[in-house]
Formats: sequence, structure tokens, C-alpha cells
Amino acid sequence: MVSKDTSMASLATQICTHISSIFTKSTHPYPQPLDLMVTELIATSSQKGRVFLYGVGREGLMLKALCMRLAHLGLSAHLVFDMTTPPISATDLLIASAGPGGFSTVDAICHVARSNGARVLLLTAQPETGSCVKHASVVCYVPAQTMADDVEDAGDVAKSRPLLPMGSVYEGALFVLFEMVVYKLGEVLGESTEAVRSRHTNLE
Repeated sequence: MVSKDTSMASLATQICTHISSIFTKSTHPYPQPLDLMVTELIATSSQKGRVFLYGVGREGLMLKALCMRLAHLGLSAHLVFDMTTPPISATDLLIASAGPGGFSTVDAICHVARSNGARVLLLTAQPETGSCVKHASVVCYVPAQTMADDVEDAGDVAKSRPLLPMGSVYEGALFVLFEMVVYKLGEVLGESTEAVRSRHTNLE
């Protein structure tokens, strides 16, 4: 329910509060998302593996942002379908997202990655029913609303209109999760702020 106060500060507070509440929910029996992602990325980095990332729509945009930061941290990070993306192999990790549980392209990409021996970390809000889960080495459960469970109230449009519609809660949660991952990963890898900044492109 959206507060009657629709000032910019109030809306921002409501959005941030809603997204932060996602991380207070239990993910049992699945591992805690932050620890899982950091562990998988450290393992991949330690064996000189590469990280591939894929998602569709706004989920894909969140993964693009993560890919950029992983590169800044010194990892070999690549977006699936980029012209310079190398082949995936057994030492590599694919991080894919299917918030509602399944997308045909995500299913296909995960299948190809597993067929080539790579590990697949699947981000999803529907770990029990999604079609992509069968391809995952590990499931990263983010318990947030997606298009799969965004049910519109048939009553008063003004009362039922959500502040974060469709998959916005999940997508916002991904952004926050990825920022936490980058912070923790940088800590474990011993990457200084100066080292991270030095890897930022100057072709701007």
C-alpha cells in the first residue's frame, strides 16, 4: 500500500524500505544469496575462471551493471551475446537470472553452459516451479515479487496501484544484492578503491 505522502523523499523511503525488507526474509532451504554469490565468484577467480552473465529485460540490465563492477574488480567478466564473449568452459561460471522462474532464452543459455562443463548460478524468485532450475548448479533464491506473482487488484485503481509494479521489487533487489556482492568480493580479493578505479574505462 502506497503512503498518502507522495513527496519525493517519502516515495524514495517507501521504495528503499520495501526492497531492503526482501533481505530480512528466510531463503531456507537455499543458501543466503550474498554468501552464495561471493563464494561462487571467489572459487571461480581462484581457478582463473571467467564469469559470464545473462538475463533478459530489466533483470539483464542489473546483470550488465554487475558485469561492469566484476571487471573493475579484476575478474574476467563477459556478457552473453557480446561480440567479444569467449567460449565458456569447465573452469567458468555463468550467472543467469530468471526472476519468474523461466525464460526460453535463459533456459537455453544455462543448458549450453552446463553442457560445456561450466557451473551455473541461477538467480530466481521461483526456485520450486521455474523451468530454469533444472540447469542450475546452485540456486540463488531472492524472495521478491516478480511478474509471476504480480496480481492486480480488480478494485479501485487508485488504491490498488502499486509503487513497485511487475518485477520492480525483484529487479531492485538484484541491484542492491549485487552492490553488496561487489563490496564483499572486493574485501576478500583485497582490491583497493584506487585499483578498482584504475580499471574503469577512459573511452568516455
